[in-house]
Amino acid sequence: MRRNVLPGLSLSLGVTLFYVGLIVVLPLTALIFKAASLGPADYWSIISSPRAVASYRVTVLTALGATAFNLVFGLALAWVLTRYRFPGWRLVDAMVDLPFALPTAVAGISLTALFASNGWFGSVLSDLGIKVAYTPLGIMIAMCFTSLPFIVRTVQPVLEDLDPALEEAGQSLGGSDWTIFRKVIFPLLKPALLAGLSLSFARSLGEFGAIIFIAGNQPMSTEITALLVFIRLEEYDYQAAAAIASVLLFTAFAMLAITNLLQARALRYTVRN
Repeated sequence: MRRNVLPGLSLSLGVTLFYVGLIVVLPLTALIFKAASLGPADYWSIISSPRAVASYRVTVLTALGATAFNLVFGLALAWVLTRYRFPGWRLVDAMVDLPFALPTAVAGISLTALFASNGWFGSVLSDLGIKVAYTPLGIMIAMCFTSLPFIVRTVQPVLEDLDPALEEAGQSLGGSDWTIFRKVIFPLLKPALLAGLSLSFARSLGEFGAIIFIAGNQPMSTEITALLVFIRLEEYDYQAAAAIASVLLFTAFAMLAITNLLQARALRYTVRN
C-alpha cells in the first residue's frame, strides 16, 4: 500500500474548509448580509446614484485599459525572461514580483512623485501636453503597476515548458514567425493568458492604496469605487458601503466565472488539437 506524505482526506479537507470558511467565506457572507439588510429600493438607490455610477465608470474603464496594456507588455516581458539571458536578468525577474512585496501606499506615493508635473517623468510629459497625475491616466498607470505580475507569472511557466520542437516543426514547414506564434504558441498560451487577465482585472478593480495618491479623488471624475466605499465607512454609513462594495464583488465574480468558462473551452480545444 502506497503511503502518502500528506495527511489523509478527512484532515486535509477539514483544514482546507476551515481556512476557506474563516478567511474567504465569512467576510464575504457578512458583506452580502449587510447589503441585503437594505430593501430593494434603497439598495438600488445607493448603487445607482450618480456618484456611484461615475465611480464604476472610472474604475472599470481604467481597469480595462490597464489589463489591455498588461496583456501586451506582460506577455512580452514573460517572453524575454523565458527566452533570453542578459546581464541583470535575475534582477529584472525579481523586480516583477516587487508589486507583491511593496506596500501599495508606498507605490502610490512613488508613482505620484514620478508623474507629478514637477516629477522626473511628469515634467517631460507635461512639456508634451500630457498630464498623468490626478487624471484617469494616472489611475491606469497605478493599476498597471500592481497587476502586471499576475500576467507575467501565469504565462512564464507555460513558456518555459513549451517544447521547442513545436516551433522547429513550424519553421520546417515554412511558417513565418508570426504564423508560428499565432498558430502554434498562442493556442497553448491562451488558458494561462485568460487566467492572468482575469486576475489582473480583478486586482485592478479592488486596488486602493496605490491609486488614491495619484488619482486626485475628484467625485464624478477620478474617484474610484474602492475610495467611495472607504468614504461611506468613514461616514459610518455601513449599509451604503456594503451595497457599493457588493457591486465590485459581483463584478469580480462574474469576470472570474466568464474567464473560467473561456479557459475551459480553450483547454478543450488544445487537447483536441
